[in-house]
Amino acid sequence: MRRMVIVGYEEAALLDIACPADVLDAANRYGATPAYEVTLTSLDGRPIRCQNTLTLAAQARLDRLRGPVDTLIVAGGTGHAKAAADVKLTTHVRRVAATARRVASVCTGTSVLAAAGLLNGRRATTHWMWAGMLARQYPDVTIDPAPLFIQDGNVHTAAGVTSGLDLTLSFVEADHGPSLAREVARGLVTYLQRPGNQAQVSMFLAAPPPEHRLVADLAAHITAHPDGDLSTRTLAERAGLSERQLTRLFQEHLGTPPGRFVRRARTEAASQLLATTDLPLTAVARRCGFSSAETLRQAFVELCGTPPSAYRRVHRRAGVA
Repeated sequence: MRRMVIVGYEEAALLDIACPADVLDAANRYGATPAYEVTLTSLDGRPIRCQNTLTLAAQARLDRLRGPVDTLIVAGGTGHAKAAADVKLTTHVRRVAATARRVASVCTGTSVLAAAGLLNGRRATTHWMWAGMLARQYPDVTIDPAPLFIQDGNVHTAAGVTSGLDLTLSFVEADHGPSLAREVARGLVTYLQRPGNQAQVSMFLAAPPPEHRLVADLAAHITAHPDGDLSTRTLAERAGLSERQLTRLFQEHLGTPPGRFVRRARTEAASQLLATTDLPLTAVARRCGFSSAETLRQAFVELCGTPPSAYRRVHRRAGVA
């Protein structure tokens, strides 16, 4: 048996627990050999009240768990900051992790691994909404908010919520091969599999704080007119600012300069057309402000980790004209 331990805590996200658990259960039903033995733990064995108010019964106490384990998975959720600040919890996460072949987190579970010192000097991901905060709080960790999941050594981190499903499918494939992973994906009616380096595509344009009306208005203009003249000079003129002032505002409130924000907005617009239309790549590029299909391809590979043709194959919705 492969001993798989999931760590929950007060206000953990139910999906962060359920996605890995259901993938592993499906793998067992489709013939995983050796099978997975999944154990849900809380620090002291008490029930886990999830952030959606549903309560899960823990099967074991983390503070009494003895290794070795095959894989340790820490869930995320709105309670992650409190969990990361719990010295007893992080101490036992670190202790059990030392016996594990693999260590993983889903979504903001990254903060618990970081607080336990398991991500120092490593590259990791988390939900895009929390990436900036975690990067500031844990400067010894390189937080990359773009990919769905990242492996650095034996430590794996997944971006957010359902990306835990993608991560766990990658475990099944690594452990038992692509055929079983494919059967599991079919049984769960999901993709096999979104590559880990694929960006959290529809999520990388976080809205600016509403009090920064000028930045919000410019961001809305950019996303509404991807095929327009969106040079930094033109945007600065539209806002009545110097290019330097505009760049400073974008860096401060969106975390990126205007040119990169525009490139991302255009790539996001292209991703929507790729998933919902049969337009050729040249037409998609033109509608989204790219000078050519090759320029679109370069932007997609840079920001999404996959070419537009591959993205379309995975995300294309059948029957859309």
